[in-house]
Formats: sequence, structure tokens, C-alpha cells
Amino acid sequence: MSSAAQYVPLPQSAGYAVVVGLGAVFAFGMMLTTYVLRRYNREIMTAEEFATAGRSVKTGLISAAVVSSWTWAATLLTSTTQVYNNGVSGAYYYAAGACCQIILFSCLAIKGKERAPAAHSYLEIVKARYGKQTHSVYVFWGFCTNILVTSMLLTGGSAVVHDLTGMNTVAACLLLPLGVVVYTLFGGIKATFLTDYVHTVVIVIIILVFAFSAFATSDRLGSPEVVWDIITKLADTKPREGNAGGSYLTMHSRSGGIFFVINLVGNFGTVFLDNGYFNKAFAADPAAAMPGYVLGGLAWFAIPMLTATTMGLTALALENTSYWPTYPLKMSSAEVNAGLVLPNAAVALLGKGGAACSLLLVFMAVTSAMSAELIAVSTIFTYDIFRTYIDPKASGKKLMIMSHCSVIVYAYVMAGFAIGLYYAGVSMGYLYEMMGVIIGGAVLPSALTLLSKRQSVQAATWTPPIATGLAIMSWLICTKKKFGTVNVDTTFEDDAMLTGNVVALLSPLIIIPILTFSFKPQIFDWELLKTRITRVDEDEEILDATGNEFGFHQDEEASETNEKIHPVKSQISMIASDLAELHKDRLDEETKMLARSFKIVVAVCVVLTLCLIILWPMPMYGTSYIFSKKFFTGWIVVLFIWIFFTLFMVVIYPVWEGREGLRDTFRGIYWDLSGQSHKLREWQNANPERMHAVRSQVGAQLLAASQSKAQVLEGKTLNDGYTSPAGEISRDLADVKEK
Repeated sequence: MSSAAQYVPLPQSAGYAVVVGLGAVFAFGMMLTTYVLRRYNREIMTAEEFATAGRSVKTGLISAAVVSSWTWAATLLTSTTQVYNNGVSGAYYYAAGACCQIILFSCLAIKGKERAPAAHSYLEIVKARYGKQTHSVYVFWGFCTNILVTSMLLTGGSAVVHDLTGMNTVAACLLLPLGVVVYTLFGGIKATFLTDYVHTVVIVIIILVFAFSAFATSDRLGSPEVVWDIITKLADTKPREGNAGGSYLTMHSRSGGIFFVINLVGNFGTVFLDNGYFNKAFAADPAAAMPGYVLGGLAWFAIPMLTATTMGLTALALENTSYWPTYPLKMSSAEVNAGLVLPNAAVALLGKGGAACSLLLVFMAVTSAMSAELIAVSTIFTYDIFRTYIDPKASGKKLMIMSHCSVIVYAYVMAGFAIGLYYAGVSMGYLYEMMGVIIGGAVLPSALTLLSKRQSVQAATWTPPIATGLAIMSWLICTKKKFGTVNVDTTFEDDAMLTGNVVALLSPLIIIPILTFSFKPQIFDWELLKTRITRVDEDEEILDATGNEFGFHQDEEASETNEKIHPVKSQISMIASDLAELHKDRLDEETKMLARSFKIVVAVCVVLTLCLIILWPMPMYGTSYIFSKKFFTGWIVVLFIWIFFTLFMVVIYPVWEGREGLRDTFRGIYWDLSGQSHKLREWQNANPERMHAVRSQVGAQLLAASQSKAQVLEGKTLNDGYTSPAGEISRDLADVKEK
């Protein structure tokens, strides 16, 4: 029996209450939210809406979604483990090593929206550019990425739930996805955005509770000075080999530096190859793509940085005291690798309250990221397998069925896979460091698919398998040469993991030019992406979902003058057509704006990446500086300032940015509750341009016109002088508004 298992701070019922009960609360909340959005904002859940949320999500929600999706169980657990093992450098090397990828990804997000405005996944872009053979290669690597990420979520989350409550690990693996599956089925990617927001609010609040307790209010620690005194003494009593002076308060850490490189390499794959981040990019409003990812990345930085610094140092400071839950026993290496430093530190700091907070924290991290993975996989299966190879002419209704089926099947296939990993003794920490070896070889060719028109088909197709083969070979050879045997423990050693990760990421720098120039560069016309990738026709779904309920109702007087009311779908579509005529240059303007944004974001990415990877850590590493008491206090103050920036960016700003929509929704609810539902109908009749279904159809029709190059919209041809029936409806609505 493990040492952690000898003391279980919470009853099993608490584990089931959070995993099942709270999951059910989120599922019910999403069902209610879906109804509210449907009634008051006229959101219709079509296949397009399920995957892209109308392609109109604003900056604040994009930032919150980036923070939530990138806050895995590993974000909190592995970063804290790194501080426990290597000191304060572990928090920085985790945060910086995973932050720059999100910021750099904004370049791909912008280019993806500019060059393939109708795309649902980055794999569709691969298919449109290189064909089926290359597409199948990247489908495989895309699934590998999602499988690795989901495995880490379930193995890390189930281990913490078991540690804190004694809940059976197998049961946790099976039940954690349950609520996520339900609310994802009802709300699609919009559910991901909304629950991401709620999860992020809870996560940030719990982190603030931990931080203020450790550095301000706790009688067990209570200030940076007290923490500094205790941790400084560990350099004599428990020195860390490879750290400057054996201290835990230095950026000069050999093991930490190796992890920094592994972290950098592995996380390029989990961002650039995870379709979940492209899902959010394609769902973003064009003006939100750049600030959403850049500000989201900067906001995310504070989460692992402050969490790991707080809880990792708390663990080091309290491990030898009676406050430690397993005192006098310490954690085994297996428990440390499983991510159990954070929950044990939380119990030592706050008792059972800390256990409850850490349980809730990890549950939020697991479920929010899990939802993004479910949408990512369902999009790949629906659009890159079913629509591409099985039924190219599938209706939106059929695609919705496939999306729902793939969500359910994937969730429970992965639950079974996580159970297998548990019995095999493979921990979350092992998966985290191994993922770069497996997927790192596909990072550069996938990025160049969007950024370089010269990369050849052969380079795009053969670089991932060649680079991955070389990486695995290097990883295992290094393990065998250094340790004499190959098993889970020896392949997890720093030098072996470092070798495999570096070969995976960097070998394509040699392979791609050789294959490109050996087989002649491809000079690709980016305009082809706009015509080869199309949106799903939503007409049938809109008609089925609306009926008379979603018609833009007319009062009796208006009905008398227009006795033959047009079909509901035609009304929505034709009103959208009129609005599209007024904004017929919008796509061109958005394309120009995205081109300008790309130039800006490249400069921003270069500056921030240089600061995070070189200018901040390298001087401190090279000088072997050990934090003084004043410097450490200042370091903690900066982290508190940064977490309040995160609080503003992902908690307050989304509410401010969506204030008009919230006002309209709550006003509609008030009208319904006060028996004035007719006012809701009148307002919706008078303001069809504020309805989500209409706005979505405006974008669809503009895109269709752009793709056909004939500028033909349903009900009219732009610039031909013809007034469609939609014009008559709009005039009738104007008359109603005046009266």
C-alpha cells in the first residue's frame, strides 16, 4: 500500500459527489443554457454550429477557452512536481516552456482563418493541399495527439481523486468523462467555450486561495519570508543535486533545464497538432484570433507559475512537519510521478478544506480540457473521415449524428485505455515527457502546410514517420547505452527523454529541405483552399429546428398585409441575404485585417518568445543566482500581479465584452417571467440582425458568394438591381417596428 493511501482526507462519497454530482450539474446547466440561447438569441444547433459556434466568438471567451483548454491536470500536477523536485525553476520552466507555443500558435490561427475560412479542422487544409495520402498521415498523428492528451487527463485526474477520496481508480476513469460527454453533446463547441469560462473562474479562485494562504494568512507558513527561510535551509539538509549550491531557490538546475527542453518540444506537438486549438481558431471572430491567443497565452502563464511555486514550495516546507498527511512517511517516487504532490501539499496547508479545493481544482482542469478533446476528435472523425471518405454529400443532420456518436465512443475508448495504463503502471508524468517523442516529428511539416507554399507533397507526407522513427530509435538507444536495460523506469530518465524529444522536433529541419528539393518544391496557390473546403449546407437543419417557433413573427396587422407568410427558413435566409448585401465587402476587409494582424503577431511572438526562453531565464541560469529574501518576495509579488491580470482577462473581460448579449438575454427572461412574451417576439422581429442564426447565415452566404466568385446569394444576385422577397420582409419588419 502506498504511503498516500494510508491517509485519505475525504470520504469516497466526496469523490463520487464531485465526479458524478458536479458533472451532472454542469450537464444540466449546459442543457439549460442551450435552451436559453435557443429561445433568446435564436441559436440553432446545426453541424456547423456544433463544430464552429457560428465563427463569431469574441476575444474574452477565446482567451478563457485557451486558458482552460491548456490547463490540463498535468499543468497543475506536473508543474508542482517539478518545483518539488527542482525548486522554483521548475515552475518557470513549465510555464515558459508551454506558454510560447500558444503565443506562436496565434500565427497559425490567423493564417488558418485567412486562407481557409470555411475549414473545420487543420486536416481539411492538409487534404485540400496535398491529397488523400498525406491527409491520412496527419489524421493518424492528429489522433495520436488527442489520445496522448486525453490519457494524461484521465490518468492524472483519476490518481488525484483516488488519493484524496479513496475512490476506485477504475471507477474514476469511467465516470470522469460522463458529465463532459452529456454537455458536449448538447452544446457542441459552444458548450466548451461556456464551460471553459466557468471552469476557469473556479480554477483562478482556488489558486488565489492557495496563494494567499501560503504567503499571507496561514499560521503554518503565512509569508514569503517564512517560506524563504525554510526552503533555504533545505540546501543544507536536503540539497538538490545539479542545482546551484544545492538550493531550491535558483534558476540554475540541470534537471530543470533538461525538463525545459523536453517541455518545449513536447508542447509544440500538443498545440500545433491538437485540432482542439484549431477548432477554437476557426470558431473565433476574425478580429479576436490574434488578441485571443496572445492574451490567453499570457494569462495562462500565471496559472502554472503561481500554482506550482505555491504548492511545490509548500510541499518542501511542510513535508517534515506533523501537518503533512502521511507524516513521518514521505511520498514514494511513484506517487510523485503520479502528480500527488499538489493534493498532499493542499492537505498540509489547509487540511480537509485543502483536499476539497484540490479535488475541485483537478476536476475542473480534467473536464474542461476533456471537452475540447472530445470536440477535436469528433471534428476529425466527422469532417476528415466520414465526410471525406464515406459520405461526401452527407447532410448536416447526418454529420450531427456522426459527431455525437464519435464523442461517446471516443470518451469511453479512452476511459478503457486509461484503465489499461493504470494497470501497466504508466503515470501521467511519463506520458507528458514521452509525447514529444511520438508527435514532435509532425510539428514543423504541419505548420509549413499553412505557412510555406513551397513545401512538397513528399516532404509533408514522409517527414512525420521518418522523424518519429528516428526519435524513438534515439530514445531507446540512449536508454540502453546509459542504463543497460529498457523498461518504463529507465526510458523515463532525463537524458533518454531529452534525446528522443530533441531528435523528434529538430530532425525535420534536415528532412524537409532534402525531400522538398529532391522532388521539386510545390508552388501552391492559397486561393485553392477557399474553394476546396466548404461549409455544410444548414438549410435542412434550420428548417427542422425552427418550424413556426423560430419564425420572425408578425403581428396581426402585419399578417393582414402579408397573408402568405414565407417559410421560416426562407425568412431567416432572406433576411440574412439582405444583410449580406449591406456587408458584401466584409470578407475582403476581414482578409486584409488578418493579413495585417499576421505581421503584428509575428513581431509580438518573436519578442515574447525571446523574452520567455532566453532573456528572462538564461542570465539567471548562467550566473547561478540564488534568490535572496528580498528577491524572492519580489518574485512572489510579481506572480500575484500576474494572476490578477489573468483574473481580469478571463473572468471579467468576457462578461464586459458580452454585456449586450447578456442584457438582451436577461431582458427576454424578465419578459417571459412577467407574462410579456409578446415583447420578446416584437423585439426579435424588429432586430433580426441581432439574432445568432441570422448572423451565422450572413457569414455563410458571404462565404458561399466568395467561393462561387459569382457573388450570388440566396434570393438575389448582388449588384443586379433586383429586390428579393427578403427586401419586402425587411420593409414589413420596419413597419412593425415603427408602429
